[in-house]
Amino acid sequence: MVVASRVVAVISPNAAPIRRLREEAKERGKLVDATQGRKTRSVIVTDSDHVLLSAVQAETIAQRLVEEGEEG
Repeated sequence: MVVASRVVAVISPNAAPIRRLREEAKERGKLVDATQGRKTRSVIVTDSDHVLLSAVQAETIAQRLVEEGEEG
């Protein structure tokens, strides 16, 4: 789980700049792999500079964040 208010961006993992962001986070010890061995389908960046890898599509995560914002 991720606190919705801490999410800065939810992005697709395919672009080269995202791959660099991922490698830099790994070097700094701020990469969290939450894919459980599945294919990475989105990358979540938080305000604490952590980078989270997720097996859930970026569109699905964005929709869940919007729904959470409407409830709270």
